[in-house]
Amino acid sequence: MSHGASLSQGTGASDVGFALPALLARTVAARTPYAHWLLNDVLPTSACDALEEWDPGAQAIAGDVEGRRETRNAHRVFVNAETRARDPRLDSLAHAFDSETMRSAFEQSCGIALDTAALRLELCLDTDGFWLAPHTDIGAKKLTLLVSLSRGAESADWGTDLMTQEGESVVRAPGAFNSAVLFIPADNTWHGFVRRPISGVRRTLIVNFVDDSWRAVHELAFGPRTGTRH
Repeated sequence: MSHGASLSQGTGASDVGFALPALLARTVAARTPYAHWLLNDVLPTSACDALEEWDPGAQAIAGDVEGRRETRNAHRVFVNAETRARDPRLDSLAHAFDSETMRSAFEQSCGIALDTAALRLELCLDTDGFWLAPHTDIGAKKLTLLVSLSRGAESADWGTDLMTQEGESVVRAPGAFNSAVLFIPADNTWHGFVRRPISGVRRTLIVNFVDDSWRAVHELAFGPRTGTRH
């Protein structure tokens, strides 16, 4: 694989390497309402700092999106080539997610193949009025990891809802800072965000691996990926 495996060091003990592969390996999947992994302390401090400091402008903050993020496609922001060039902490994070070590960890724990899947990292900023209708992420997305990056006592209730197809929240992922929920998209992986008060801004990093049918290549961290591992 052509990309490096670890985050740059020197910003604190929690930044030595990338802890997510080991964290995932020792985390048992929950089974209700479908297989998912709940994780804590997902990203190192340097990456959290960079994502908290990132201010893409007021146009990137979403209120009522009519239940679909696609209604605001023109204002969505990604850790792509331009972003990586601007912030070495985000460049290092992207390399860590794209590394052989991380891909293998996802494959072994989740039972999937990511040989030709490309990395997509989206920063979402949501405010009061925001809600998401139940959806499954099936299609081009091979893996979904949602990392909560909001602070404050109220943000603990801002986690993603794992739902029934009808929109009933069965499990609400913790919204604690730097916690996450991971699942493999399938025809039963209904999830969304039940409308509830958001005081301030709900900040989330969405991590996806997508197959070669993904057309919005400007969203990808390193562009499309072809062939097998090297």
